[in-house]
Amino acid sequence: MNKISYRLYATLLDSYQNFIDSDKIYQKYYGFSENPPCDEDEFKEQQFQSLIDRINRKPFDNEKADRGTAFNEVIDCMVENRKSETMKIERVYKVERFGACDEVGKPLYYDEEQTNEVLALKATYNNREFTFPISICREFANYFKGALTQQRVEAILPTRFGDVLVYGFIDELMPSTVHDIKTTGQYTFGKFKSHFQHLVYPYALIQNGNDIRTFEYNILEFSKAGYPVDTYTETYVFVPERDIPILTNHCEELIEFLEENKELITDTKIFGLDDLQS
Repeated sequence: MNKISYRLYATLLDSYQNFIDSDKIYQKYYGFSENPPCDEDEFKEQQFQSLIDRINRKPFDNEKADRGTAFNEVIDCMVENRKSETMKIERVYKVERFGACDEVGKPLYYDEEQTNEVLALKATYNNREFTFPISICREFANYFKGALTQQRVEAILPTRFGDVLVYGFIDELMPSTVHDIKTTGQYTFGKFKSHFQHLVYPYALIQNGNDIRTFEYNILEFSKAGYPVDTYTETYVFVPERDIPILTNHCEELIEFLEENKELITDTKIFGLDDLQS
């Protein structure tokens, strides 16, 4: 086996894209603000540090990320008909109240009785509780019926810097489609177009003899209060002649960034590979 010069995972490629797009992101969220929390240069520096932290696999605490992890695990458990080993998942049942009132309608007493009707599933993860309506959970789980969950894929990508291992974990792998579950607080059409999972995963599958080219981001949007709002699907079809050069160029640009900032990188596994397991 040829020496692998770099090992890059799909969501790291996304983080690098976010850094490249710092100016666009700033304008989108703060461009019309009279009192932004930071200026454009400060925001870019924050994005730079965030990328370095991800490269170094620095632990971070984020409620939105935890919500996404919890929802993904709930769906995987339903698809595989199993209990979770990583978090506590409980059923939330409908409760009926009954009682009596006096002659003017003032309650004298009331009681509660739990029914057998499941309203939601509650997942406890990182000391946070997330509740997902059972209708949404069933919608996703039924859609992925028979899927293989959390499948690690990897492949060698030749670049001008040598062989690069690109890899990642597929949320749900169906016979003819690849799926990634996304949760977001604000959805706009084409939000995940600049992401790289829909390039890395089909490329890796094809390189390993599985010609699956259709990729879906299956998206659940939440309100600011944390309640599900709507679901969306973004579909992409991998075209090797078009997409492999895009993937290769992006990896090469990230490698240049790594080399330019090598003194800041403490997780040096990214520069070589002895063990294929992440």
